[in-house]
Amino acid sequence: MSYTIEGRTGTWEIVVGLEVHAQVISHSKLFSGASTTFGGDPNTQVSLVDAAFPGMLPVINHECVAQAIRTGLGLNAQINLFSRFDRKNYFYADLPQGYQISQFEHPIVGKGTISIELQNGDVREIGITRLHLEQDAGKLLHDQDPTKSFVDLNRSGVALMEIVSEPDIREPEEAGAYLRKLRQILRYLGTCDGNMEEGSMRADVNVSVRKAGEPFRTRCEIKNVNSIRFVMQAIEVEAARQVEIWENGGEVDQETRLFDPGRGETRTMRSKEDAHDYRYFPDPDLLPLVLEQAWVDELATKLPELPDAKRARFQAEYGIAFYDAGVLIAEQAVADYYEAVARGRDGKLAATWVMGDLFAALNRTSNTIETSPVSADALGKMLDLIADKTINGKIAKEVFEDMVETGESPDAIVEKKGLRQVTDTGAIDAAITAVLEKHPDKLAEYRSGKDKLFGFFVGQVMKETKGKANPAMVNEALKTHLDA
Repeated sequence: MSYTIEGRTGTWEIVVGLEVHAQVISHSKLFSGASTTFGGDPNTQVSLVDAAFPGMLPVINHECVAQAIRTGLGLNAQINLFSRFDRKNYFYADLPQGYQISQFEHPIVGKGTISIELQNGDVREIGITRLHLEQDAGKLLHDQDPTKSFVDLNRSGVALMEIVSEPDIREPEEAGAYLRKLRQILRYLGTCDGNMEEGSMRADVNVSVRKAGEPFRTRCEIKNVNSIRFVMQAIEVEAARQVEIWENGGEVDQETRLFDPGRGETRTMRSKEDAHDYRYFPDPDLLPLVLEQAWVDELATKLPELPDAKRARFQAEYGIAFYDAGVLIAEQAVADYYEAVARGRDGKLAATWVMGDLFAALNRTSNTIETSPVSADALGKMLDLIADKTINGKIAKEVFEDMVETGESPDAIVEKKGLRQVTDTGAIDAAITAVLEKHPDKLAEYRSGKDKLFGFFVGQVMKETKGKANPAMVNEALKTHLDA
């Protein structure tokens, strides 16, 4: 059932399109050699081009163009061999030039698609309208002085990819799934780190509502939302606001709004401009960008394996379930860790340990997969000890906890603590005999038809051997003793 809003006059559906601004991973800015490193002191990473000194000319950053092409290829999108930079004219204190260099009529990337998965397992295709390159603006600081605002131009001129979706999103959950999938693809490609807290990925959210079968109604744009959760909340509250206006006989104004997560509401920022308000024209300082197909093809051959392909391969190669594969490929580092553990071993067992005990340990110790106290090699060696019956599953849990605490190898822990599994049939038979002698009443009950007591005897034998006996051998030997 799709997401709808029940109003007094009937059922409304929401229509959402997202414009995602993703900061390009590159050492220098789009048109200057200034550094893009996050966290520098204010105005320490500003070239004369970024500050718009007279006579300074922009020079295109080859790597930023390559990153945009890689992203387009990763989004199954058309790469335009001809694109052009335009000036988007507007005046603001954080924009020294009085215009932003962007791409209007001729973007570098055309139509593409992203496949998203919803919580109920449904898969939807969300269209990509375009991807274009543009400069970021600077940053205004309003909390440094009671009467003045300050401007930091470190971000001015940093390369952004604006990735515009079709208005295909129909519920907040889909918007969240789209953003998570887009961020995952960008991270796999290495074209944007997707860090919304640092502002390297942020979304403008276009929201409108309509009755079923109607054409699109007026939309509002919610600017600069910097978390996936806030995007989903903003869609809900803005859609509800618009339904109320329409049902009260009013008209929704096309405008730009801001989302206030503290109050759970959107508020007017400014009336929405149309393209003609920006007086776009081709930038006279930059030639059109003309790409060679051979270069695009070369970049395509060097793309990494992307999430959907990796998920399908993990299922086929390691025999794991669709859901488990989705969890393991969610982050590239987790996928790499899992594959290092699973290669040449039982893929399902490896998935169980990574998703279960390892994830729990990382959470408990406030670590990430990159800082894991247990390396993939060490976990793999522990699984080898289970496979060759040196230890059993219960002992493995104890060994793993020691690995987390001490960083020691599984072999060393097993030897030091004497945890090697008992596979000597004589020792197992002796333990069973001791247990049966201790519990003659239970033995009599079992032999009178209480088969459920078998599990009791297994537990007692494992206790007698301090958990070291091979469970399969215990089961087999027990049956022989009990049926004697």
